[in-house]
Amino acid sequence: MNAADYRAPRLLRNAHVQSVLASSGIRRILFARRRAALERRATEHVLDCGDGVRLLGYHTPQQALARPRGLVVLLHGWEGSVHSSYLLHTGSRLLAEGFDVFRLNFRDHGDTHHLNPDLFHSCRIDEVVGAVGAVSRMFPDLPLGIAGFSLGGNFALRVALRAPAAGIALRHAVAVCPAISPRDILVAIEGAPWFYHSYFMRKWRQSLALKQRAFPDKRLFDDADLRTNMRELTRIMVERHTDFGTLENYLDGYSIAGDRLSTLAVPTSILTSTDDPIIPVANFRELVLPAHVELDIAPGGGHCGFIRDFSLRSWTEDYIAERVQRHVG
Repeated sequence: MNAADYRAPRLLRNAHVQSVLASSGIRRILFARRRAALERRATEHVLDCGDGVRLLGYHTPQQALARPRGLVVLLHGWEGSVHSSYLLHTGSRLLAEGFDVFRLNFRDHGDTHHLNPDLFHSCRIDEVVGAVGAVSRMFPDLPLGIAGFSLGGNFALRVALRAPAAGIALRHAVAVCPAISPRDILVAIEGAPWFYHSYFMRKWRQSLALKQRAFPDKRLFDDADLRTNMRELTRIMVERHTDFGTLENYLDGYSIAGDRLSTLAVPTSILTSTDDPIIPVANFRELVLPAHVELDIAPGGGHCGFIRDFSLRSWTEDYIAERVQRHVG
């Protein structure tokens, strides 16, 4: 199975339709019974990620086989959570294939704003590596894989880069439409149809309001800050709440463009599409990758969409399940 196998019905081929359906609440409603097992049997874990950082995740044991084939850590995108529809559907599919699933919330995502006083930003890779390391120590006998979507795909690739040095025996990583060059992504969102910028800003502002409520004694942003656009609010966050100094330094801090993945030792699969309106496909074609890293570019699918038919199931579930069975199980 590879990206060339993916073909959407004609009425679903529009990149924006694909992208919107990926995280649509309609899919959550349609597959309520399917994802119920994932959520019903989940146990909550607050992970010690080092340096006093705590992250929240949920482990669900499989029941399809006598013993699990492995454990897969799932990472959501920016302003998503462990309850995002694409994570729930992928987790449900992996359970059915005999894998335990651990869904991890990033800092300040889901209902976790109270766990850490400092704000989330995309350069906080050390704590995510710490979380994956904690999960691997909780289940030392299970082969380990990781899969992420969008910004979660970027984190999955950076975790895979650091896994050997961190003592994490990671068998395989899968990244779906991962963020490659943050500078280019910001430009793409600014040039995309208005609803992308509006969607992300609405969710970000809601998240920042929850953070302020959790830590009322900290001055985070005032009303004028929150009325600005994504570029300006990110700049304010960087200058006020980080040590990066400039927006450019911050964006470069979590970039994986060019040759930054050239030393990746963990076997990895990267899936993207030619028509992703958020992550420019040119970024992928400029990557310098080792031979054991597979770059799969589909002729369509939008941003993390890959909706395969009018049932609204996503082909990414098939792709991730096949790669995980091959390399982790």
